[in-house]
Amino acid sequence: MAQGQRLELKMYQKLILTPQLQQSIKLLQLPLLELSQNITQELMENPMLEEALERETGDKDEVTGSAVEEEAYHEQSDDTEAPLEKIFGFTTDNYFEERGSDGRDLGYFSDGAEVFSPFERNTKRPDLYEHLLWQLRLSRIPGPSASVIELLINNLDEDGYLQASLDEIAATAKTDAGVVEEALSFMQEFDPSGVGARNLQECLLLQMKALKLEGSLVEKILRDGFDLLEKNKYKQLASRFKASIEDILRAVNVIKGLEPKPGSSYSSEEAVHVIPDVYIEESDGKFIVLLNDEGIPRVKLSNYYRKLLANKKTLGAEEKHFLEEKLRSAVWLLKSLDQRNKTIYRVAESILKFQEDFFRRGLEYLKPLNLKNVAEDLDLHESTISRVTSNKYLQCPQGLLSFRFFFSNMVPSATGSMSSTIVKNVMKEIISKENHQDPFSDQKIVELLNSKSINITRRTVAKYREVLKIPSHFKRKEWD
Repeated sequence: MAQGQRLELKMYQKLILTPQLQQSIKLLQLPLLELSQNITQELMENPMLEEALERETGDKDEVTGSAVEEEAYHEQSDDTEAPLEKIFGFTTDNYFEERGSDGRDLGYFSDGAEVFSPFERNTKRPDLYEHLLWQLRLSRIPGPSASVIELLINNLDEDGYLQASLDEIAATAKTDAGVVEEALSFMQEFDPSGVGARNLQECLLLQMKALKLEGSLVEKILRDGFDLLEKNKYKQLASRFKASIEDILRAVNVIKGLEPKPGSSYSSEEAVHVIPDVYIEESDGKFIVLLNDEGIPRVKLSNYYRKLLANKKTLGAEEKHFLEEKLRSAVWLLKSLDQRNKTIYRVAESILKFQEDFFRRGLEYLKPLNLKNVAEDLDLHESTISRVTSNKYLQCPQGLLSFRFFFSNMVPSATGSMSSTIVKNVMKEIISKENHQDPFSDQKIVELLNSKSINITRRTVAKYREVLKIPSHFKRKEWD
């Protein structure tokens, strides 16, 4: 069979996201803190962007170096007033002044931000690994054991538990298991008590040793009755150790006061402060939506570089091409930021429309809502609504809530339907009022919900209980 070359034309559809569109999508789903970091990075990389700072009225004679350079350049330029349309055919000078051109008045919220001392910003508390290494350096442990202990420390998780087996440590350190066992015993004497344990039982026993409770009923329960303790089998524990229920309960209370995660107090993770993207406030009987732009750098196009680009006499082809690319990128960023604000504002307005009863009257009036309802209301795609509501928060009279809080499934009831969020809240109230010696089973919770005109199955109750991180009735029982 003869082989040869030939030309073929094929038609097919393919969706390609341009870099500009990818940037727009990325900005849309960023929370405020990450958005601020992203804009700051753009300010550093793009000379066509500069931060719009309010001029101080006090010191009019004070001029920055860049301003002096700009004025000097203007004196030499014969085209200092060249507008952007000469370059691209459009201008963005009044772009943000036209935010309300679609008939909406975008609200913005701003108040005095708390100022932190630079000492507070730069203070770093030691983590678990640093704390243990500090103790190792202060202790007088022989060299071979010290190197093994350092290897053990590096194999701890954030809770302080040893994640590698002694054989693996021995193989890595090229030593025998006896040396590793001895090094582990040294490390388990370090603070916090319980660090270096291989399981929960060993962790609690190490803390018993530090409290000098060896030989006590507490240690006996941890060492020989841990299987019954996990299941709250207090009567069987009393029978096994020939003790009264009162003594068993006192010992259990001591165990409950121990720390199951000794490394948690030295966690390097800091609490993340959630900043609301939107405020919903009531004014004269009506709710209004306010966008929060506090802490977000206000960016604008650099007049200096725009005029430099407009003056063709001072730039070579390469410099002109570079500035044109940066200008396109800057204009697209400004448009993307404005589009992000408009989209978040519209979604917040739609949520307010669907859930106005909740904002006025509380959780009991939260309605079932899904992404499709909002997408159809705004004539947007569901994926866009999903991006907008991801990692976004809303401050309202009921508190600081995630956008996703307002979206929940529909649960049938005698009055029609209600939000699954309300059902979960009712479940929490029922379980909080149960008898701890005889907690409600899932079937009993179903019956109690049915008495409140909420019709769900036992399987759904179990699913909601897992979402709420509520253990089964067997584990909630204090003692049998």
